[in-house]
Amino acid sequence: VMTSGNLSEEPIAQNNKEARQRLGRLADAFLLHNREIYARYDDSVVLVADLPPVVENSRNEQPTQFLRRSRGYAPFPVRLPLATESILAVGAELKNTFCLTRDDFCFISQHVGDMENLETLEHFETSISLFKHLYRIKPRTIAYDMHPNYAATKYALQSQPEEDGESPGIRRVAVQHHHAHIAACLADNSWPAQGTGGAVGGPVIGVAWDGTGYGSDGHIWGGEFFTGEYGGFERAAHLEYLPMPGGEAAIRNPWRLAAGYVHALTGNAPKLEGIDEQQLLIVQQMVDSSINSPLTSAAGRLFDAVAALCGVRQVVTYEAQAAIELEMMSTGWAGRNKPSGGLAYPFDLERTESGLVIRLRHMLQAIQADLASGKDAGQVGWQFHLSLADLILAVCQRIASETGLQTVALSGGCFQNRLLLDLVVPKLEGASFRVLLHQQVPCNDGCISLGQAVMAQAQLGVS
Repeated sequence: VMTSGNLSEEPIAQNNKEARQRLGRLADAFLLHNREIYARYDDSVVLVADLPPVVENSRNEQPTQFLRRSRGYAPFPVRLPLATESILAVGAELKNTFCLTRDDFCFISQHVGDMENLETLEHFETSISLFKHLYRIKPRTIAYDMHPNYAATKYALQSQPEEDGESPGIRRVAVQHHHAHIAACLADNSWPAQGTGGAVGGPVIGVAWDGTGYGSDGHIWGGEFFTGEYGGFERAAHLEYLPMPGGEAAIRNPWRLAAGYVHALTGNAPKLEGIDEQQLLIVQQMVDSSINSPLTSAAGRLFDAVAALCGVRQVVTYEAQAAIELEMMSTGWAGRNKPSGGLAYPFDLERTESGLVIRLRHMLQAIQADLASGKDAGQVGWQFHLSLADLILAVCQRIASETGLQTVALSGGCFQNRLLLDLVVPKLEGASFRVLLHQQVPCNDGCISLGQAVMAQAQLGVS
């Protein structure tokens, strides 16, 4: 195996000396060259749907989907639907990209990676300096994520642009994570801003489903429905808040999510493969005492919990492993059995002061009952995906009835799930919704910087 050289979660080595120092203990041999690497660019990753969809009559009109936009694509500019001043948007913590804007163009960086170590942070800072030099852009505004502990956010708040000879009056604009997702999807589709005179445009229904994002109420969001456009969004609905026992540990151990969710919703303990009663008891006590159990509405965490209930994966070694394996198992079952429909699991919609809340107790109870009866875990996974598609449709229809909006923008890492897309897009289109999907940038956090930039511009106005 010959590959570009880097340790997991670190940027690729840029020169021969660095490669020998960082990778000398791992590599059997190095292929060296006397041509220097000017900038680090990881491989691009694109999902190609070269097989027929598992859902009958699904049009599957998007044969390719970016998972990582880097070498070969970045920094080819994305044309924006609104004019901008010079903005630097620093992106998110995971799958980071940043971007610089000028006029109606956005120059999005290569995939920088997860901002979890010093090497990646240095790569991030060096790349920003390089982009400023290459495109001769001196930002007047810095846009960043609301999460106070993101490395990119700290960079945005602590940087001193005047040291680079730039404007000392630079403005800083915080953008909520999931608002940025939907704004990025709109910009990706050249969706006109309200009042720009386009034939279409203006407010939409935005569905932002992912694993983690800092919410404006201090909780962890990720199962959100919004209404709005570049100038701002209102939260119309969300998955109900459920506990993450152990916080970050729950992401690495989906069984904790399954145990926490089931206990919070039913007061019972689920049967989980390889997990003993003492472990379950500890999780129950954490949930009951609200000890290190932050609340989340994230759809990604719901996927993890159901994967653990189905026995797919109790502990993960990489991001979204449990959800990916659940998707593959469910897709495999559907491919073998060619279901024309199926029984979706129930859910409830409750109107609250904070908007519409999707209650999940009946869904998880039904999943547990099916598994206890011996139903194939692949079929349970299929029905779960079908349920989520029905849920998205039902909530969008409720919002549409109240607002009159008929365009739905889908963004967030959960929509990398091809099975979910194959199920939900035909349902939405069959209900006369116009559906916007990402085309030029990933639907995961690689799109966040684009969304931050257009939202910052819309909020500030063109000077």
